[in-house]
Amino acid sequence: MPRVKKRLRVGWRLVRAGAATAVLFGSWAVGHVVLVPAPRLRLRWRRGIMRRWCAAMCAAFAVRVELVGAPPPTGVLLVANHLSYLDVVVLGSALDTSFVSKAEVAGWPVIGLLARCFDTVFLVRERKRDLPATNAQIARALSSGVGVVVFPEGTSTKGESVLPFRPSLLAPAAEGGLDVWAATLSYRTAPQDPPASTHVCWWGDMPFGPHALEMAALERIEARVEFLREPVRDGDRKRLAEKLQQAIAARLVPVP
Repeated sequence: MPRVKKRLRVGWRLVRAGAATAVLFGSWAVGHVVLVPAPRLRLRWRRGIMRRWCAAMCAAFAVRVELVGAPPPTGVLLVANHLSYLDVVVLGSALDTSFVSKAEVAGWPVIGLLARCFDTVFLVRERKRDLPATNAQIARALSSGVGVVVFPEGTSTKGESVLPFRPSLLAPAAEGGLDVWAATLSYRTAPQDPPASTHVCWWGDMPFGPHALEMAALERIEARVEFLREPVRDGDRKRLAEKLQQAIAARLVPVP
């Protein structure tokens, strides 16, 4: 009986998520066409749809988001530790922002299309020659008032600690003398559910499909986002990366 209940739960949640995606993507498409003469309004519309979609996904999969501290201003660079593909939905439900993502996401069914439509900056980490173009995209987004979220660890982890930050994507902030804001992410599951470190965090060689279905079967997920009080600024990207990594590590709540 518990197995049947879980399957029904997963099915219902996928239906809810699919319906919300269809409605919001349709709304985005209409606004994208109608608001062509008003680019600023169209950008606000796009950002609002993205935030509503993230909130709808949290509701569909019983993800309760706890925000600790005040979110940063709109249009800034934010860095965070990286635990799961769920990070994007959680942060996107709380912020009007775009994300830097690995290039493979662009090819994922549905998610890839949504990512491309909502200003995601795609990065091929193995091709260092592409970094200047990626950083130029980040700089353009920030200069136009669009916030950008970067996960400088370069990979997701099980939430025991924070890996050293890669400084490459922090170059636009260092060279531009910009403030960089930071947040820590952590997850918990219900007492009767498997641990978040294996069923919410997505790391190592875990296959995406089976992991996503197992996560969808959880009774609920508690997501905690803590925004650090003060931004960090440094003209050297390596020092900037170290300061941000230390600041996030100091506030990290390990994932059980």
